[in-house]
Amino acid sequence: MNAARPTIYDVAQRAGVSKSLVSLVLRDAPHVAEAKREAVKKAIQELGYRPSLAASALASQSTRSVGLLIDDFRNPWFVELLAGVRSVLDPAGYTVTVADLRLDEASGRNPVDGFLAQRVDALVVAAEAPTEMVRDVRVPLVIAGTRSLTPLLANSLGDLLGDGAADVVAGDDDAGGQLAARHLLERGHRRIAHLSGQGAPAEHRRRGFVRAMAAAGLEPPVFGVDGGTDEADGFRAMQQALAAGDRAGGVRPSAVFAANDVMALGAMAALRDAGLRVPEDVSVLGYDDSPLAAYGYIRLSTVDGHSRRLGAAAAQMALDRMTAPAAPARRLLLEPVIVERSSVRNTDA
Repeated sequence: MNAARPTIYDVAQRAGVSKSLVSLVLRDAPHVAEAKREAVKKAIQELGYRPSLAASALASQSTRSVGLLIDDFRNPWFVELLAGVRSVLDPAGYTVTVADLRLDEASGRNPVDGFLAQRVDALVVAAEAPTEMVRDVRVPLVIAGTRSLTPLLANSLGDLLGDGAADVVAGDDDAGGQLAARHLLERGHRRIAHLSGQGAPAEHRRRGFVRAMAAAGLEPPVFGVDGGTDEADGFRAMQQALAAGDRAGGVRPSAVFAANDVMALGAMAALRDAGLRVPEDVSVLGYDDSPLAAYGYIRLSTVDGHSRRLGAAAAQMALDRMTAPAAPARRLLLEPVIVERSSVRNTDA
């Protein structure tokens, strides 16, 4: 039988101090004699004591935790976002609990209810969450990324959630779409296809891309608008683009802009299966600058929307909102940049 887990009373008895003094040491409170502080730390180490987060929450009315709601664990964009969130919250002594909206929806659970049941101190939403899911949230709320919940161009978040209800930080996806179009146009491409999908980020990127192409007098074909934005969707959309080229007399696109990096990887696979080389036959440009894009085998040129910076900014907004709950809501857009690798080449075509 396993021995009972040591309690704060066991630590106090081993160190020869009171329970309240152990609590002060656990909170790293000042004005504790150094000898007693060291005795408590030694007792904690010897006993293998781990503080009860539930008990600490009851005592302090804070769990020192933040909930992060994402769309899909498989999308590497969230890896960098989480790294940014933790870069701010870890040093501040907060833990991060992550929930996947798609997984919870499939099981019939409301992830926001789960976060609130855990009594998180703040909530960061980086998912296509329905407005009603967060409408009644009463903890600091930050919207991270361009979400359907937050149509940033209309600036109507206050109408959706109430004035001052949430802070927003996102990459400027409209500007990113325009940047992608200009990058390919400047390299001589004119036959440029766009692989898109459902969701607010893809919609904003598509809107900016089409606008920049129209300014150049071009109307780009867009594929996959009604589908998803994962690798398989990119593969299918690329196949559709190639089939459309065959129907047009074998005039395939010289370049492809994908709504994100994982769609770009699917496009590269479809091109390979069709006997085409990247970038010699078709250039491919992604979006997000995910860790996959930098792999030596892939070397994907992409638009960097600063997902790590975005996560760090969202975390800082959450911390600031905890200390100043009545402050005006903030809106921050991060300007995207092109990251050039080797999947896009200059062309005269």
